[in-house]
Amino acid sequence: QVQLVESGGGSVQAGGSLRLSCVVSGYRSSGHCLGWFRQAPGKEREGVAVFHGDGNTGAADSVKGRFTISKDNAKNTLFLQMNSLKPGDTAMYYCAATTWNLCTVVGGPHLPEYKYWGQGTQVTVSL
Repeated sequence: QVQLVESGGGSVQAGGSLRLSCVVSGYRSSGHCLGWFRQAPGKEREGVAVFHGDGNTGAADSVKGRFTISKDNAKNTLFLQMNSLKPGDTAMYYCAATTWNLCTVVGGPHLPEYKYWGQGTQVTVSL
């Protein structure tokens, strides 16, 4: 059974940092794509950053230069380092995985390409 479990969310002030983690189990993610998405209240879920199995990464324009995606293959864990956080970054953050090795990288992850999802971790940024 595929499981993605996010952690690391919390409440921070604007300008602060958080590091999200996503542990992936029951799934051979090698070669496939893992992505971070977020959804704010009343808004659609949007792609944030993607880690392709070949090592390429991509991010949405809104987070470029502030967020960094990385992966620890030995621990099957995906990370999202978030710096210079803004109130507009407040959302539930989700980790997701594709079922094959083709996915959109430029501009960040494309939601329809992802099949497996975690339960999310809340990030709240205040002024």
